[in-house]
Amino acid sequence: MSSRSSHTPPPRDDNVFACLGSDRLRWALRRVRFQEWLKSSFQQRVGIPLEELWFQRWLKCQPGSAQLEKAGLPRRSIEKRLGHHLIVHINPRDMIRDVNFKGVGGKRPSSSAFLWDGEWDESRGDLRHGSRYKFITDLDEHRDNLTQTQRFQEHAVRLKAGSPWASAHEGILLDSEAKIQAYLEIYLGFLDDMACHGFDASRGKDALGVVVTREGNLLKINRGLHRLAMAQRLGLPTVPVTVRAVHRQWWEKVTAGTTGQAALDRLASALKACTPEMRPGRLDPRADQGPIEWPTPRRPMLMNAD
Repeated sequence: MSSRSSHTPPPRDDNVFACLGSDRLRWALRRVRFQEWLKSSFQQRVGIPLEELWFQRWLKCQPGSAQLEKAGLPRRSIEKRLGHHLIVHINPRDMIRDVNFKGVGGKRPSSSAFLWDGEWDESRGDLRHGSRYKFITDLDEHRDNLTQTQRFQEHAVRLKAGSPWASAHEGILLDSEAKIQAYLEIYLGFLDDMACHGFDASRGKDALGVVVTREGNLLKINRGLHRLAMAQRLGLPTVPVTVRAVHRQWWEKVTAGTTGQAALDRLASALKACTPEMRPGRLDPRADQGPIEWPTPRRPMLMNAD
């Protein structure tokens, strides 16, 4: 079985996984959607207004502002003020280290906080040897026969064992070899689309999130890892990443005792100089595996209008 040609971009459809659904996941999917709605509703009606109320006090240096900064400052309030200033453009092949919380006992800072304490930035993984890059590489190398990929074979084994792979969050159930094939073709289509059009930041549910270490370097966090792996495989010259949190020690260094808008201005200026961390960390949960040989870059081949 062969996949679509790399010269023919796939349809740019936000619901591209709909063909992989099943009535067997109907109630699970509804439960997931309800939980997402409930969480979002609470944030919009309660969480975010409270965060904004306290953040306004911090901006004006009113009583309680020091306690709010000690608690980590609300991420969403900072994103609202800084917007595009939190975006850094990097070479995707430089973005090889991510945060691996296993090295710090699995303890994760709050995703709602912008300032992160702890040793998390010393525990790093290597995305070059990670599952996403291996998956994309396998697809690309076996594009003419996706049944030869490791992922197809793994899903086929589960299918034969009577426990096909499912994702209630996406509403996907790979209960036939045809669906497994279609699932892999979709991801290969994403890769070929990026090869033709370049990186499109509007695709995907989330931006490519990163965090800033105590030394002012960037580490990848979850979300957008498949898209980053595609950009690495293709050798794109640059992709945008969005800062989601910073180490408190670095924050204190760049803000230099300022608070409120002056601190935010200093942060925005300092982020321009942040570059990906490429070294292993002191608390890495596994030994460094060394570099890999990247394939020859493929520049976007934008389609010319007739």
